[in-house]
Amino acid sequence: MRALREAIDSGRLAPGTRLPPHRTLAADLGISRNTAADAYAELVEEGWLTARQGSGTRVARRAVPLDAASARAPVRPTRRRPVYDLMPSSPDAAAFPRAAWAASARRALTAAPNDAFGVGDPRGRIELRRALAEYLARARGVRTDPARIVVCAGFAHAVRLLCAVPSVREGPMAVEAYGLAFHRELVAETGIRTVPLTIDTHGARIDELPGTGAKAVLLTPAHQFPTGGPLHPERRAAVVDWARAAGGVVLEDDYDGEFRYDREPVGALQGLDPEHVVHLGSVSKSLSPALRLGWMVLPGRLVDDVLAAKGAREMWSGVVEQLTFADFLTSGAYDRQLRRMRRIYRQRRDRLVATLADRAPHVRVSGIAAGLHAVLELPPGTEQDTLRGARRQGLALAGLTPYRHPDTTMPARDGLVLGYGTPTEHAFTAGLDALCLALPDPREDPDHRDPARRGSPPLLRRGGVPEVRAARR
Repeated sequence: MRALREAIDSGRLAPGTRLPPHRTLAADLGISRNTAADAYAELVEEGWLTARQGSGTRVARRAVPLDAASARAPVRPTRRRPVYDLMPSSPDAAAFPRAAWAASARRALTAAPNDAFGVGDPRGRIELRRALAEYLARARGVRTDPARIVVCAGFAHAVRLLCAVPSVREGPMAVEAYGLAFHRELVAETGIRTVPLTIDTHGARIDELPGTGAKAVLLTPAHQFPTGGPLHPERRAAVVDWARAAGGVVLEDDYDGEFRYDREPVGALQGLDPEHVVHLGSVSKSLSPALRLGWMVLPGRLVDDVLAAKGAREMWSGVVEQLTFADFLTSGAYDRQLRRMRRIYRQRRDRLVATLADRAPHVRVSGIAAGLHAVLELPPGTEQDTLRGARRQGLALAGLTPYRHPDTTMPARDGLVLGYGTPTEHAFTAGLDALCLALPDPREDPDHRDPARRGSPPLLRRGGVPEVRAARR
């Protein structure tokens, strides 16, 4: 109760913010329902909260002036911590399967041979590589064997190792025109220049590859990050044809390939040609980025080069985590966790879409129903104002602009990249309320309703047809 008073008094909980039901709060905090209900009731009586039938419990819209002493005190500028974390790419940390992971750790340590606690094999523990070969074949259509799998400390580690491979370094690396700046910086730090491929409703423009001079291309074919579309089947075939003809290699970032909600996930691109596609995966989205566990499924010709870059012994991924994850895979616990999280994340995405349709119908959610994030398309010229409004509401979320490659000729787009994986259940509900307060109102600026007035291209529907929005009266 004291923490709620302080959060309201400091402004971290803005007036009008809807609080979770006391039952949800009790479950999240591990306290009794009666305790949570009594705390809410007392705060309502004190004037901190309001409770109305059908409207839930909200922070009161108080107009109480500061006392004289506070008013005279000098104001020190402080950086307010966000109340609601809707940044993309992180899973719900509270949903980590602690009991199942602990059970796998006990079994793995009991069964581990003595040599597991000696100098680590840079390829990774054979138990994990066998389990990954079976799982990836079954779940993602990957064609491989344990000898072609190298365990790493996540996607960033994999990229650094691959950028040391001579055949990858022969020219620039092609990347999607929208993607993580961090990944582009990783490549640039190794001395390799990146060149952008245009993104449209069918994914990356593979026909641009021959003109780039690249011998390697980094793609997110299952679910383009961040714009949200899959790579079209014809382009999947085309990029494999390019790699064969050019002697190149495709780096397939399968960052959330298991999280597709409207249908079965599309199989991995690697299944089309294991000799020209490197399949990259990790547990950062499915379990936790804190585990630092990832893998590379390599063409046979690249295995020795990657191992040479990694070094003679394992210095990155802990053996205990590898053995535990191997058991987690073979016991079926990983499949159960994915099924559980698919249900949770799908419900959250559905709630996001429904909330916007009801309260901000001028803001469209683009991309397929997949992953842990969604892109909210904004009227042209409103992204920065919206981000400022979000900060005032205590929201942490990302704009679309920083994902755009600086060398691309694609027109800039205004949007938000919103993660629905990170917050707890009650925080997500309150975060959606705050989001709706931060979104631009199309009635405030008529130019925002008409992209043509600002010289920007119209937004596209899923089929690529320009979308003409009628002005709202």
